[in-house]
Amino acid sequence: MRAIVLEKFGGLDSLVYTELPEPEPLEGHVVIEIKAFGINHAEMHMRRGEWAEAAKVSGIECVGIVKSCPGGEFPVGAKVAALMGGLGRTINGSYAQYTRAPVSNVALIESDLPWAELAAIPETYATAWTCLFRNLEISNGQTLVIRGATSSFGQAAVKLAVNAGVKVIATTRNPARFAMLEKLGASRVELEGPDLSKRIGEAKQIDAVLDLVGNSTILDSLAMLRRGGRACLAGWLGGLAPIADFNPLLQMSSGVHLTFFGSFMFGTPGFPLSDVPLQAIAADVAAGRLSAKPSRVFGFDEIREAHRVMEANEAGGKMVVVH
Repeated sequence: MRAIVLEKFGGLDSLVYTELPEPEPLEGHVVIEIKAFGINHAEMHMRRGEWAEAAKVSGIECVGIVKSCPGGEFPVGAKVAALMGGLGRTINGSYAQYTRAPVSNVALIESDLPWAELAAIPETYATAWTCLFRNLEISNGQTLVIRGATSSFGQAAVKLAVNAGVKVIATTRNPARFAMLEKLGASRVELEGPDLSKRIGEAKQIDAVLDLVGNSTILDSLAMLRRGGRACLAGWLGGLAPIADFNPLLQMSSGVHLTFFGSFMFGTPGFPLSDVPLQAIAADVAAGRLSAKPSRVFGFDEIREAHRVMEANEAGGKMVVVH
């Protein structure tokens, strides 16, 4: 099979096309013929050698067709999505014609949507859905702040929350992106900054905050919540530096909840991918209730260009690669 391997750590030339043997069937796993896959920042960090683990074949998610499933958990020929479970990190991932994923990290996603649109759903929407409806437990009529909303993850969260009847206040560092977020359904957009809790009119009345900026803003996010409100830390757009000298006694509001979600948990006990309604999300996209159109679609031979666009922050949303 054709595959893109990480020949070394470094720049775009680290991604090299080659031929590899197709993965063999294995009990507890699913061999998938890959039709398309989303591109993620994690893969850029893996390419540069900045991630703890990086497999020879990168790629943490895909959509495709079941080629073999020895345990019978999925029928041969079924449309599925796969994500995480070591893909691209400890086992060869989706930058290839075939991959083999653990059963726990595969979900049916039967749909008539084009492969490019299906490929924009798995990692981004599974993570956003889990943060919103499991960690934050948001519900109709609540007010949610999404910090770092212009990322593909942030945009998916805005759409899912608005679709659930939630009032969304979105943030971005770039005033030029305000109109785009309002078009997605945000009731208001605020300029992102470390003192947002002091500027926001609803301070101390916010039900939930999805913080994708990260450690640099999470204490400020906690400061704007009502009693019983929740903040979920799920992204690091502002960098990976830890919170300096964090002292909850002096820095954390009383009665608020701080929660964290990392998509690397998908497929572990307590976080089965089957918990996420990917099938229903795809149905909402097909019916026009949600938009999941990728911002850019690349051919399999254009992986270096896809990484260049991602590195230059020119994506403007979720990018996908189709075979």
